[in-house]
Amino acid sequence: MDRYKLLIRGGKPLMGETSVFGGKNTSVAVLPATLLCDEPCVVENLPDIEDIHVMRDMLELLGCGIVYEPQERRMTIDPRGASGYTVPFQYTQRMRARYYLWGALLGRCGRCDVGYPGGCTIGNRPFEQHIKGFIALGAKVEDRGGMVYADGEMMGAEVYFDRITVGGTVNVMLAAAKARGNTTIHNAAREPHIVDLANFLNSMGAHVRGAGTDTIRIRGVEYLHSTRYSVIPDQIETGTLMIAAAATHGDVTIRGCIPTHMEALTAKLLEMGVQVTDTDDTIRVRSDSPHRAVNVKTQEYPGFPTDLQQPMSAMLTCAKGKSKVI
Repeated sequence: MDRYKLLIRGGKPLMGETSVFGGKNTSVAVLPATLLCDEPCVVENLPDIEDIHVMRDMLELLGCGIVYEPQERRMTIDPRGASGYTVPFQYTQRMRARYYLWGALLGRCGRCDVGYPGGCTIGNRPFEQHIKGFIALGAKVEDRGGMVYADGEMMGAEVYFDRITVGGTVNVMLAAAKARGNTTIHNAAREPHIVDLANFLNSMGAHVRGAGTDTIRIRGVEYLHSTRYSVIPDQIETGTLMIAAAATHGDVTIRGCIPTHMEALTAKLLEMGVQVTDTDDTIRVRSDSPHRAVNVKTQEYPGFPTDLQQPMSAMLTCAKGKSKVI
């Protein structure tokens, strides 16, 4: 028998106001980035989710001092005592984004022994682009039974991704932040959490330019100072709440979000006949008429997010007409 149950009585519109937590995708990139710092850092607006707890455990394993205050959505990380570069395989199975420790550890100490998510091999998608970036920066990389062994002094380089990769972009940014010389990432991902990671690095004294475009330029620095930083709101949580409000023909105001991050979803909801209005940090979603069918194609940002494909598909089952989701 399941330990927990959700009992849902449907048929009622969602009404009222709510707010969103900090972005998961940003948080799991920013927390490893604290390893690059030479002083303590404070990261705020963290979501209280399992991925954050796992990342805390892995940072502690590497030697960081951690003070985690989940009620305050805040974590203080002191990386000065971190001397480890190995994260055992059993830890790496607990969350997918632990591979950001590859870039952070290469940037910190020029070495990392970190397992693949699920024990994937180097040649399998999506990690070959990460490895390509590390090799371009001067790392030697080996795969030994699902563990990535990489070492080498990071040197600035031209990194050309064969395809857009969010994780690869993050990892190369981390590895290059303190590399010797200049790095240019071509065909970089443009997601909001790429921009937020760049802003976090720059708040510590890094020199990252172009985040949010397909070309990111990084000038390596020797020292990164302490910072206090609040991560951006979660784009996917915002989108899920918007779809839920529309699907139930409700009237919901979402506070603490970034409307410009939701433009692709907003455009589709408007096309369906949903009313969407926004201010600087709020979005109001209202729906009091039948929804029209639309076609949705997921794409890299700023296109329609892949993670919103599922709730959007559920909503479209009740729309008038034939919709296509690809």
